[in-house]
Amino acid sequence: MVLRTVEDYKQGLRDNREVWILGEKVKDVTTHPMLRVGVETAAVDYEMAEDPKYRDLAVAKHPETGEPISRHYYLPKNAEDLLKRHELIVTATRLGDGVIPFTKDVAGDCLNAVMVTAQVMGKEENLERITEYYEYVRKKDLSVACGMTDVKGNRSLHPSSPEQTHPDFYVRVVDQNDEGITVRGAKIHITASAYSDDILVLPCRAMREDDKDYAVCFAVPANSKGLKHIMHPLRYQQSPLEFPVDEPIRMHTEALLVFDDVFIPWERVFLCGEWQHAGSLAYNFSFFHRHTASCYRIALTELQLGMAQAIAEYNGIDRISHVREKITNMIIYLEMLKSLAKASCSDPVMHSGVAVPNPIISNISKYHFAENYHNFVKWVQDLCGGILVTAPTYQDYQNPELKDYIDKYLGGRKGIPTEHRLRMLQLIRIWLASDIGGGVEVLALHGEGSLQAQRMIIYGEYQNQLQEYKERAKKVAGIK
Repeated sequence: MVLRTVEDYKQGLRDNREVWILGEKVKDVTTHPMLRVGVETAAVDYEMAEDPKYRDLAVAKHPETGEPISRHYYLPKNAEDLLKRHELIVTATRLGDGVIPFTKDVAGDCLNAVMVTAQVMGKEENLERITEYYEYVRKKDLSVACGMTDVKGNRSLHPSSPEQTHPDFYVRVVDQNDEGITVRGAKIHITASAYSDDILVLPCRAMREDDKDYAVCFAVPANSKGLKHIMHPLRYQQSPLEFPVDEPIRMHTEALLVFDDVFIPWERVFLCGEWQHAGSLAYNFSFFHRHTASCYRIALTELQLGMAQAIAEYNGIDRISHVREKITNMIIYLEMLKSLAKASCSDPVMHSGVAVPNPIISNISKYHFAENYHNFVKWVQDLCGGILVTAPTYQDYQNPELKDYIDKYLGGRKGIPTEHRLRMLQLIRIWLASDIGGGVEVLALHGEGSLQAQRMIIYGEYQNQLQEYKERAKKVAGIK
């Protein structure tokens, strides 16, 4: 097994995949002015494996052969394994300036969830397939996107309901033979699909027996015939209105992923018609992925807290009591997130020999950051003042007729250059008061599942404890 280099990863993406953005077909995702930003962001995982400083963190030993593999593809067996993976995701996101590389992180979540589900199902054929595919991903050191969320149509109806406008709002099997299955439908919000090697498709909900055609899980190469990636545009360069920054732009984009009668060979099919297991597979994925979400939010929140402290100092208000109160609120938000994310690793549940982040704690962790993120944004915005969205541009600042006025009148604390203050405001504006900032707020609510989805799992997983506590209360009350 040989770990791929960054150039190996990029070369693997030059395979005539059908990718569209802004109505135009993309010839090469690695050179397209927008999509190459996502490619470079995903490449951080490959960079870490090449860097002696991070190699021990990014690379693990194959459990059987001892050969080097990506730690993302090391099936966790205990709390220590989960904590190592936790550290890897947090560190990678810090290196990505608050943006997770994603294509290996989510791949590990998917692979682990399918492996756990296959073991619980007890169907030898399915277990052999996912075991072989897991080994294939390890050996090739692939990047894999997760095809989770169906477009759904009328969300109050089941996939097979005749009241749906058409039967393809959820990905379904439309044909099968001795060689494989053919699938049709669409997935949405599929991050990084255009610059991943494979797509691992999972059902996004529990199914009924009449939904069995929709109970399907499979892996498909990103360049498969009939697979169309319709990408959302993303920020790909600095605006001439902004102060230039040497740091590269990091960002991902999402796809509407259309399966126009795509053929999948049986060896890449891990669920087909076993409707009873669709819901548990979706849940198992969420247990892993909501922990991953908490990890990358740690690094992003650290960055945003740093912005808040810096602008408070630059504005000369860092010693005012209500400002310190807001900073303290942000510290509590961050440290609670760190504690919950680590606790979910330190107290895992075991499924068929696989360590799974504690489902209750990982969902509380994700709920905590999502429910309270909008308040966090408000606190930072409040520290900035209205200048956050009304400041002159870099073009104004470059003009020799205006620069002295801007330096004089938009200065803050003595000893802090006006340019530093304007640069910090620019960074905060990008993350917390722009189209990107608005997108991050929506992502907090809906990425990795909605708030209600976390509440459902927290309540459902807590039933044993509720019964235990109820019986204890009845005993203390003298109820026989």
